Amino acid sequence: MVEKIKIIFLGDIVGKSGRKAVKMLLPELNKKYKSDFIIANGENAAGGYGLTEKIAEELFSYGVDVITSGNHIWKREFYPYLQKTERVIRPANYGPGAPGKGWTIYTKNNIKIGIINLEGRIFMRPLENPFLVGKSLAEELKKETPFIIVDFHAEATSEKIGLGYFLDGLVSAVIGTHTHVQTSDARILANGTGYITDVGMCGALESVIGMKVDQALEMYISMVPRKLEVEKSGKLKLEGVFLELNSKGKAEVIESFRLISS
Repeated sequence: MVEKIKIIFLGDIVGKSGRKAVKMLLPELNKKYKSDFIIANGENAAGGYGLTEKIAEELFSYGVDVITSGNHIWKREFYPYLQKTERVIRPANYGPGAPGKGWTIYTKNNIKIGIINLEGRIFMRPLENPFLVGKSLAEELKKETPFIIVDFHAEATSEKIGLGYFLDGLVSAVIGTHTHVQTSDARILANGTGYITDVGMCGALESVIGMKVDQALEMYISMVPRKLEVEKSGKLKLEGVFLELNSKGKAEVIESFRLISS
């Protein structure tokens, strides 16, 4: 029986800058934590919106084991890869017929880890209830492994905190993604579930959640919608959390991190 496992979870990877941050800074981070698994949210890794097969494989080559996603995963050209891979998952609470899977059990060095992806409903799409879908999936995955990580891709902090309490003791960790802004509330809940409202992002430090500042300001001031481009210049940051789980799948350590390139 495995006594403990160590996990690195990387926040939303935004475009080329985010991928570069992973390539440059992840080796240093992994040297520190000596992780068993690396999970990353990659829904914005392709040009700041969506994912491609080539970019997914690029992230795997940097050491990422499993890629989670969210509401930006739905690029039609990505559907065939999403259908065939077990290493990229989409939110589980979409309806029947949605391409891909909302969960996976990934095995590495004879250790199984279950990963569930969910999407919030407040200020987002009226999907199936993430609380009920998440609980049902967690109970099923629990039959295979005590190590279960949930990526909750949601807008409202209240909804994220609520899911943390709802799944406390049933899963190893509830990790919030989507807002790209790291929160300071990483902690272990009463029944052993690690929790953080948002892990942050990987990408340009001087940006508006990974995108060019001047373009974002133009949009906010004029109120006219426009396509935002990924900021590719300046320093890079790598944000996320480190988790250490005991043999029963309970979190014993959760620690947020932020690395900035020189």
